[in-house]
Amino acid sequence: MTSVTASRSGSGGTAFAVLGAASFCHLLNDMMQSLVIAAYPIFKSEFDLSFAQLGLLTLTYQATASMLQPLVGLYTDRRPQPYSLPVGMSSTLCGLLALAFASSYPGLLVGSALLGIGSSIFHPESSRLARLASGGAHGLAQSIFQVGGNAGASLGPIVVAFFVLPRGQESIAWFALVALCGIIVLTRLGGWYKRHAERRPVARRGSGEESGLGRREIARALALLFGLILSKYFYLASFTSYYVFYLMHRFGLPQGEAQLYLFVFLASVAAGTLIGGPVGDRIGRKAVIWTSIAGVLPFTLVLPYVGLPATAVLSVLIGLILSSAFSAIVVYAQELMPGRVGMVSGLFFGLAFGLGGIGAALVGALADWTSIEFVYKICAFLPAMGFLAAFLPDAEGRRRARLEARLSSNASER
Repeated sequence: MTSVTASRSGSGGTAFAVLGAASFCHLLNDMMQSLVIAAYPIFKSEFDLSFAQLGLLTLTYQATASMLQPLVGLYTDRRPQPYSLPVGMSSTLCGLLALAFASSYPGLLVGSALLGIGSSIFHPESSRLARLASGGAHGLAQSIFQVGGNAGASLGPIVVAFFVLPRGQESIAWFALVALCGIIVLTRLGGWYKRHAERRPVARRGSGEESGLGRREIARALALLFGLILSKYFYLASFTSYYVFYLMHRFGLPQGEAQLYLFVFLASVAAGTLIGGPVGDRIGRKAVIWTSIAGVLPFTLVLPYVGLPATAVLSVLIGLILSSAFSAIVVYAQELMPGRVGMVSGLFFGLAFGLGGIGAALVGALADWTSIEFVYKICAFLPAMGFLAAFLPDAEGRRRARLEARLSSNASER
């Protein structure tokens, strides 16, 4: 593996070796977590679980992560903890072992909670590491980091289909070796982060001065972003937790084949994530957010009424378009509150986990009450909330105007 201590590339000062290593660890982290969700059919049959109980598993994992991530980010903004990264991966390792050898439903809940704790430690610090290594290309850096997570999530169904399903629940324990590999790489990344920590932005109260917005405008913008995250992750919850069941029930697919369709969807999510960040750097983050969430609405509305080939095509388009928003949302929020990178990253990653968990629980309960097909018809309207992006302030335009005014003033003084 390329050394994470490699010097920054000459183009823009971006430390691509560090970003690549962080993205790789994100891949490992999210792959281990997604294989557990992809293994839900195993847990469902092994423990005779309902859809609501599966949703509670997701809620336990994601609520644990969502509650802790902003707190971890707030703390590490003031006191950076470079070596907390391998600690988070160690919690993930313990969660995998707990799930592999669980003999009851409460044991599955404990394993899910340990996975959530691992994510709550990993995401804020690694996101700040990515920004530190960005060399100013914040959208690109966030996309490189985030695409690792989405690529890892897409591998979960493949791993389950070809490795876990033939061997059973206990085979999940083998992925503790993957977590151990992540711990080694993250320990080295922690060393790089510690050496470069003096370059991090200093947290201060007057963050609104740099963003060009007042406190009320920042609060309103954050509220709008929360609404957009809600629509995105409530809809994604219907895919990540229940798409396999939808395909099996509606089209009669065997479980292994349905897992492959889920892999295709999650791979499109990874591709969209990689595209969204650099495009936001070029055309503006607000434009990407608006297009991504609202633009997917026609496809979600059609999806529940088409055949299997069209379902596969539409799921790719939905994943590609919808996922491009997250990197833009995170960087947009970071620029609203300069110097609070850890807190903002933890807040939005935590919000994504929390809302995804709540969405999974509600979708599961609704599926038990009605049917899995009805769930997809109702959830199809969620991306309509993307039109809220029209009310986001043009923070980038104001910042450019302030910079140009400052440069003009300095030139006139000379």
